[in-house]
Amino acid sequence: GIKMAQVVVPTNTTNDTLVCYAPTMITTNGIWQGDNPLDYSLPLFILQLTLIVVTTRALVFLLKPFRQPRVIAEILGGVLLGPSVLGNSVTFANTIFPLRSVMVIETMANVGLLYFLFLVGVEMDITVIRRTGKKALTIALAGMVLPFTIAIIFSFVLHRKDTGMSQGTYILFLGVSVSVTSFPVLARILAELKLINTELGKMALSSALVSDVCAWILLALALALSENQNVTPLASLWVILSCVSFVAIFIFVVRPAIIWMIQRTPEGESFSDFHICLIITGVMISGFITDAIGTHSVFGAFVFGLIIPNGQLGVTLIEKLEDFVSGLLVPLFFAISGLKTKVGAIGGLRYWIFLMLIIFLSCVGKIAGTLLMSFFYQMPAREGITLGLLMNTKGLIEMIVLNVGREQKVLDDRIFAQLVIATLIMTGVVMPFVTSIYRPARSFTSYKRRTIQSSKEDAELRVLTCIHTPRNVPTIINLLEASHPTKKSPICVYVLHLVELTGRASAMLIVHNTRQSGKPALNRTQAQSDHIINAFENYEQHAAGCVSIQPLTAISPYSTMHEDICSLAEDKRVGLIIIPFHKQQTVDGGMEATNPAFRTVNQNVLANAPCSVGILVDRGLNGSNVRMAANQVSHHIAVLFFGGPDDREALCYAWRMSQHPGISLTVLRFIPGEDANEPAVQSRSNHNDPRTLTIETENEREKRLDEELINEFRMNTSNDESIVYTKEVVNNGEETVAVIRSMESLHDLFIVGRGQGAISPLTAGLTDWSECPELGAIGDMLASSDFAATVSVLVVQQYVGPWLQRDELPGSITPDSTGHVNEQHNRRSMGQNAFSP
Repeated sequence: GIKMAQVVVPTNTTNDTLVCYAPTMITTNGIWQGDNPLDYSLPLFILQLTLIVVTTRALVFLLKPFRQPRVIAEILGGVLLGPSVLGNSVTFANTIFPLRSVMVIETMANVGLLYFLFLVGVEMDITVIRRTGKKALTIALAGMVLPFTIAIIFSFVLHRKDTGMSQGTYILFLGVSVSVTSFPVLARILAELKLINTELGKMALSSALVSDVCAWILLALALALSENQNVTPLASLWVILSCVSFVAIFIFVVRPAIIWMIQRTPEGESFSDFHICLIITGVMISGFITDAIGTHSVFGAFVFGLIIPNGQLGVTLIEKLEDFVSGLLVPLFFAISGLKTKVGAIGGLRYWIFLMLIIFLSCVGKIAGTLLMSFFYQMPAREGITLGLLMNTKGLIEMIVLNVGREQKVLDDRIFAQLVIATLIMTGVVMPFVTSIYRPARSFTSYKRRTIQSSKEDAELRVLTCIHTPRNVPTIINLLEASHPTKKSPICVYVLHLVELTGRASAMLIVHNTRQSGKPALNRTQAQSDHIINAFENYEQHAAGCVSIQPLTAISPYSTMHEDICSLAEDKRVGLIIIPFHKQQTVDGGMEATNPAFRTVNQNVLANAPCSVGILVDRGLNGSNVRMAANQVSHHIAVLFFGGPDDREALCYAWRMSQHPGISLTVLRFIPGEDANEPAVQSRSNHNDPRTLTIETENEREKRLDEELINEFRMNTSNDESIVYTKEVVNNGEETVAVIRSMESLHDLFIVGRGQGAISPLTAGLTDWSECPELGAIGDMLASSDFAATVSVLVVQQYVGPWLQRDELPGSITPDSTGHVNEQHNRRSMGQNAFSP
């Protein structure tokens, strides 16, 4: 085989290393012929790539508890493998990352970068910038100007004259790397902190977008100036002119061509392979052109991405490229940045102090600039500081700037290492600092209308409906229509589309929640959002002023989604949350789980909700005809009343519905017969035990409240022919089931209480077999697969919470019982029976 020769040529100023390549040594003949695979470029590259991906993944996992963005793990991975840590051992460096492998790995990393920036361009929507308005623009610019000024001052201290690089270029590189904000990284951080839907979050994102675009313009400028040390001013001018004409050609020639191509593809059809292939090749070509005219190849790819119109084409490209590019190739680029970082090169204490100064001043500069603007716009100081901190998020663009600067010999090893570490620290502190400074002001003004029972007849009813998929929509709309919205008592509906925040949720998805409808959707999730919002807006128009709809989106991991739901309910002072059951009906009428995570969300909401909750088991409430005239609704609703707060809430909701002209209501009250055992608690406990006494009074009190409500209901509805009230005397669970079975085919909606409070003899034995205890004994039975296939079920839990002073309710005990109510609430939130011994 041909052996490698490394020829080191000493020159007078810097050490340039010449490496001789053997073009034949790509793949090995195999270890059996005595070859070492690591002497050949392909096996070596595969090993390097695997190492880098594994290292970054491990770091992502380790940093997860600290809520650090992925960029940090990627750069850290490179630093770990590089000369600062592992590469410090000469054998490791020469075996895994020998000098001759640099070319292959750099080339691949740059290919990855090319495509990644193409995708960033595709995801970025310039029209958002047009809509951001003056406020975001001024905040972004103010946040860039101060750090830039600081960089200028520092450049005079740090710049070494002997590099032959002009002061101006140096200032540009240093300034850009210190002052930019990374848009994709910031979007992730905001979603994680649950600040996306806040004014502050929208502000931060808009400003980051502006800042990103400014950074690109400055980078192109810096490149034009830095391409050669002894460049003539004329050449720089040529570079800038050809850049401008490149952008112009892409906007006025290439974009219309792509739009023409999109128009030729019929609506709903996928794009032909030929078209996709053209565009993917186009990324390479645009990279080649910009590299040839004297800027960096990534600039061309980015511009090409920007001119691709939003819509189906963008979605297709992102779906085809995203995983491969951001999973495999981008970590390569970050790793290479880390591999070039020699922490040792920073040198003595003096330079570390410099480093800390740079970090401190550029952070403070950003915060100060943003604060000034926020005072100008009369935002609270705390929000201004938080915004400034968020704008310190660094990421991809900055790493590109540093790498290009190092390639062009603008930055030496020392300043490169300093700036990489500065990036890590500045981005790393964002999460912890923001969480400690900014907690969105939670209004704990205890609003009283937290249940349907306590809401007034002639006041607005506020409902929060949670939607996972468009499948949930028709039944929920029919339920809302059946809830009898009128001019006197309108319903305000907050429609919350629940979207899981995954690792690759695109930043634009997050921003686009603020976009206007009528724009083409950017991806599947967003297309779903559009369908959902359109359906509800359609309903709002048909409801003629009795219903107001406010669409919102919650993007978060399923484990914390209930926080979004509950805090929104709290903020909007909602009286009822409606969530879809986690099982859907299959074609043959059985019930199958759609996503186990939905169940966790539901359980968490039941435990933490600040108001009443209804879980809707959807078995098609009266067809899919959403556009019903108000007088056409015909539902037969049944309420199964056993007693307790949840059943009272169910009755109150059904009572409201029964005022609708197209609804008939049957209230079935179950009464324990002679043979029914009284709740076991009392027989088991000691009569001298003070706890028994409170339980008895509590039981009696519940019974009295039940009686009062039933009597009031019967008095008010006695003349209404569409309402039937019957009593059933039953002795045990079997009889209860038999009664319910006898009426399953007559109704299309059952409303039942979750009934976690009382252990009733009437449901004894039902809980032994329950699949979904969170629905309570009766709810679980109604939701099971062997129950009638056409009956939808709404399982209601009334809010009995720490705020509800029981003396507000009619006929209450003295306030010293509130302690007991609290205890009951806490036990309920653990999902146990409140009265278990």
